[in-house]
Amino acid sequence: MRRNRQAELIRQMSDREVTLQLVITQLILLVTALVVSLFVFDAFWADWLTFFPITIEKWLWYGVFPGVLILLIDLMLMYSLPKKYYDDGGINEKVFENRSVLSILFLTLLIAFSEEMLFRGVLHTSLGYIPASILFAVIHFRYLTKPVLIISVLFVSFLIGYMFEVTGNLTVTITAHFIVDFVLGLWIRFGKWGGNDGK
Repeated sequence: MRRNRQAELIRQMSDREVTLQLVITQLILLVTALVVSLFVFDAFWADWLTFFPITIEKWLWYGVFPGVLILLIDLMLMYSLPKKYYDDGGINEKVFENRSVLSILFLTLLIAFSEEMLFRGVLHTSLGYIPASILFAVIHFRYLTKPVLIISVLFVSFLIGYMFEVTGNLTVTITAHFIVDFVLGLWIRFGKWGGNDGK
């Protein structure tokens, strides 16, 4: 019932309104990460800088490769399952289906950066791998009534969290997160939804 109300509300909003809400939410997450880090980090700038070392090998192996793997699994499921299993109430379609490629690039970079800064940079380092990974899934509350979506986001969260656990590097987690969101955003934009269209 609640999901139906949410879907109806989304249908009544313009693409611009939905996107604005998304951008505001992501900026709130980013500001929250920075503010909380003032209290949990010993040295604000120095601690943040330790999360962004540039090593091509780690970036490829722990960022690009997991991002492509997650993407391939997602696309395989999208092709083999009815579209209703990936329906999030129309939010993703509202955000991406009428956007330019540049706009999708900007939005997905913002999402990957702000969410990884908070959930891996702050929560993972202060609460630990498992609590941060679960909290990441919980903020995607619109997925909670969709088993495929919630399992998918839990898998992604724990995999990306593990990449951070191994590397301590936000560059790799932002990369993996961005690859998934950007390509799926393009997938929605250009109408390449596979699988069965069954309700």
